[in-house]
Amino acid sequence: MHRLILFALCISVFFACALPFLPISSALAAGKIAEMTAQTPEPKRLVVRGNILKDMRQPESPVFFRGMGYSPFLIGETPLTGADPKDDGRFAQHLPMMRELGINYLHVFPRHMPAGFFEALDKEDLIYGQDIWLFPYEPDFLDPGYQARQLEVIKDVIDHTYKVGRPERLVLFSIGDELQAASVSSTNAKHPNVSEYVGKHVVVRNRSATEVAMAKLMDEAMDYELSRYGQRHLYCHTSWTHIGPISDRPDLEVRPEDALVPDMGDLICMNIYTYANAVRTSGPGRSTGTSYQGYLEQLAWESHKPIIITQVGMSTSPIEPKAWVPGFGGHNHETVATTFEQIWRDLNSAQGRNRFYGLVFFEWQDEWWKSGETDDDALHHATEDPEEWFGIYELGPGNRLIPKGRIPDTIKRIYTEP
Repeated sequence: MHRLILFALCISVFFACALPFLPISSALAAGKIAEMTAQTPEPKRLVVRGNILKDMRQPESPVFFRGMGYSPFLIGETPLTGADPKDDGRFAQHLPMMRELGINYLHVFPRHMPAGFFEALDKEDLIYGQDIWLFPYEPDFLDPGYQARQLEVIKDVIDHTYKVGRPERLVLFSIGDELQAASVSSTNAKHPNVSEYVGKHVVVRNRSATEVAMAKLMDEAMDYELSRYGQRHLYCHTSWTHIGPISDRPDLEVRPEDALVPDMGDLICMNIYTYANAVRTSGPGRSTGTSYQGYLEQLAWESHKPIIITQVGMSTSPIEPKAWVPGFGGHNHETVATTFEQIWRDLNSAQGRNRFYGLVFFEWQDEWWKSGETDDDALHHATEDPEEWFGIYELGPGNRLIPKGRIPDTIKRIYTEP
């Protein structure tokens, strides 16, 4: 009888602790399967074992990426014309500054970073992840023409990594970034009977057509790297909270059944902004009480793979142009610094914090070229475009980096604390 009573008490305690995290309806808990085939080899350095990320050079040491998003296009430069970043002294200047701030990982967005970047990467002993932006507005991600075009982009980036880059310093390839809700819905509606994909390396079952489309590209990319270069790195698809994976939110931009779970590869990579849809409508976190921590805790509770927060940041644009997107622009420097401190507390005190293996602040310096509304957009810092103001540094005359108040010092303090 005493054993039965003890058992009942244990069950009661378990459910009392677990209930705040159990979702009403979640794509993560919908029986979706994503796994690697048994014959797929591990990467050489950073590997995933179960739900743990390890650095095989230091297998007993915990891994955590104290990251910074880096797209080093300066005043007058834009990737929208197909140009790559110039190979000049900017990298020898920027990367030592990053190291001084305690940054150990760079999440890079240009497809072809120049040789000077990798030389500075060596000198500062930094590692990096390669984002591969794919066209996210396609009405059908499974269209054979789209798949073929995007695969050629991916192959080109992989080739550049081995010809110019540093495979030994590369952590991951991200296949696609922030697919648009309308395109996700359209793709899934066009292929209602597509629910699985069995590739050479990636296997997914009970999935949406969009998830199958990303799994297919990831599988073919991985196979290309293995067959051509004899090794592979970690793979992920970077998604955002607006389209999942947590689907029990009133402001989700797709139907709950279309919510995208970005677990097709080795890792779950998510851009998680404090003001984003599905984040601001989350319940309070267990420790800090913020909706940001609430989102992180539910994501950790439901995820079965290591998680990297690949973007979080705030725009310091002089105005907040979209009243229907509160928080997108219009923040002063002090507010951003204070929010970054809160994000760090939210993450480090969250239940399930051991499921997170990196935090990447977006981004290093303001990008004047966004969003390409005019031919000379890269020459003007548009007050009405928050996308141009996410840097922790402003760009001054001669492309001089100007710290935005105490934002850089805040990152240094939180990244260098024990």
